[in-house]
Amino acid sequence: MEKSSRREFVRLTGMGLAAASLPHRKEIVPGGRREEAKEGEEQLQLGMASYTFRKFGLEDTLAMTKRLGLERISFKSFHLPLNSTGEEIKLTAARVRDAGLELYGCGVVYMRNQGEVHQAFDYAAAAGMKVIIGVPNHALLDLVNSKVREFDIQVAIHNHGPGDPLYPTPESAYRRITDLDPRVGLCLDVGHAKRSGIDPSVSAENFRDRLLDVHIKDVSAASRAGGTVEIGRGVIDIPKFLRTLIRLDYTGTVAFEFEKDADDPLPGVAESVGYVRGVLSAIGG
Repeated sequence: MEKSSRREFVRLTGMGLAAASLPHRKEIVPGGRREEAKEGEEQLQLGMASYTFRKFGLEDTLAMTKRLGLERISFKSFHLPLNSTGEEIKLTAARVRDAGLELYGCGVVYMRNQGEVHQAFDYAAAAGMKVIIGVPNHALLDLVNSKVREFDIQVAIHNHGPGDPLYPTPESAYRRITDLDPRVGLCLDVGHAKRSGIDPSVSAENFRDRLLDVHIKDVSAASRAGGTVEIGRGVIDIPKFLRTLIRLDYTGTVAFEFEKDADDPLPGVAESVGYVRGVLSAIGG
C-alpha cells in the first residue's frame, strides 16, 4: 500500500490547518462538470456528518462546524429528532440557514418498516434536504424507489462494514439497486469499506454511477478490529481516494464522520479536515 511519509503528513496537515477557516468553493458548469480549479478553491465539496458531535447540542454542533470552515452538514437525529413536527423541522432548518450552513441531508436513517420510510421522506422534505443517507431493509427498496420518485429526494445507502447483515460493503448495496431509479445510490463510508478489506478508491471507481454521498474517515486496521483515527494516521490511502473522486468528477458531498473521542471530537476532526485540505491544496498545485 502507498502511504504518505510522516514528513509528508506533517506538511499536508500544516497546509490544511492554515487554510481550515478560509472559504473554499468550487464552481459547477451546466451538466455538473467542474470548471478548472482556481487557486484557493476546493475541487470537492466538504461537509460534516453531525454524528461526529453526537454528545453536543444543536448550537454547539453548528458553531463547531462553522469553526472548521465547513459550509454543509447532514443531521443525525440527535440534532433534529425524526419524530419532530413539521413546524419544528422547519424552525430548526431555518436556524441552520441563519448560521450560514446548508442542511443538505440526514443520516444514517434506518428504515425497518413502511412507517419509517414515510417518516424519513416527510422529515427530509420538511427540512428541504436533498439526500437521505439511509439503511432500508431489503424488502422496502421498492417503496423507497417510489418515494424517491414522488419527492425527488435521493437515498444514499450506507455500508456499515463487517458483521452488518444488510449492507456490509458498497457492492452489497449496489447489487440491489441497479434496476432502481438512479436517485437511489450509495453513501460510500470509506472507513467501513476498508474494515471490510476493500480499497475505497476501487469502490468509488466501480460504483461511480451511483455514488451520491461520501463519509470520509480513517481507520487503524483493514479489518473488523479497525477503529477510527485522525485522517492521515491510519491505513487508508486518503490522497489516492481524493484524487479518484476528482478524476471521477464527483459532485456530491465529502462529509467528515469522526467517531473517535465523542466527548471532545473537535481536535481530531480539525486535524482530519486540515489533512484533507492539505492534500487538496497539494493536488491543486
